[in-house]
Amino acid sequence: MTELAAALAVGLGALGAGIGNGLIVSKTVEGISRQPELQGKLQTTMFIGVGIVEVVPIIGVVIGFLAFFS
Repeated sequence: MTELAAALAVGLGALGAGIGNGLIVSKTVEGISRQPELQGKLQTTMFIGVGIVEVVPIIGVVIGFLAFFS
């Protein structure tokens, strides 16, 4: 049962991060296509957002390890 909990924590975290990254990048590309002069600001904001979203699967891996080894 702990293996299932660990797999769910890692898998759902990765799924959520993948969806979130896709949405962030698609909206950034849409914003750049509408206002090309804001490309630098939009890309900076996108990279910060992607970095924050990538924390979710890392936390999922930590929770998975805790569930698996405890």
